[in-house]
Amino acid sequence: MKIYTKKGDKGTTGLFGGSRVDKDDVRVECMGTLDEANSTIGLLRVKLGAEHEWQSSLHKVQKDLMDMMSHLARPSDAKKENKNPMPVDGAAFCETWIDELEAGMSSPSDYFLLPGGNEVSALCHVARTQMRRGERRLVSLMKTDEVHEAIPAYINRLSDLFFTLARAEMDKAGVAEEKWQLFLYKRFKTTE
Repeated sequence: MKIYTKKGDKGTTGLFGGSRVDKDDVRVECMGTLDEANSTIGLLRVKLGAEHEWQSSLHKVQKDLMDMMSHLARPSDAKKENKNPMPVDGAAFCETWIDELEAGMSSPSDYFLLPGGNEVSALCHVARTQMRRGERRLVSLMKTDEVHEAIPAYINRLSDLFFTLARAEMDKAGVAEEKWQLFLYKRFKTTE
């Protein structure tokens, strides 16, 4: 089977179940942004090396993103059922990993940071910002069609996870964080 079908040459693409939409449809934009994030995670995994302790968890995230994108590709009125698993444990998975990472770091997260530090940390920030953009596209999609509640929760938590992974990498490497401003809720807390 050839990779090209020529069906998209006029600016449309097929969805799960067979319907076609414009390639700039909000659903396609959402899936495309999550696909970009998934590719960045792939690059991060290559940079980390095969034996890195994050490999299996990042692999799970990549597979879960593929499953979520397949569910996002299925409009709620599609007759065909999507048999791919729905990662309903995604947000909890991220929270557990975030808590483990934070427990191993030398200082808490109190500041907005300038992205960077080293290459791995910077890649984590790229993934974080792509997740945030994917989340914005997801919210737009949710205004037009039903989305399983596990998906927005997981995507929201993934951006938090990649922020924490960036910090954990810098902490482990002994690279100082470039702080910008104290988190807003921390500023109010210190003035009370």
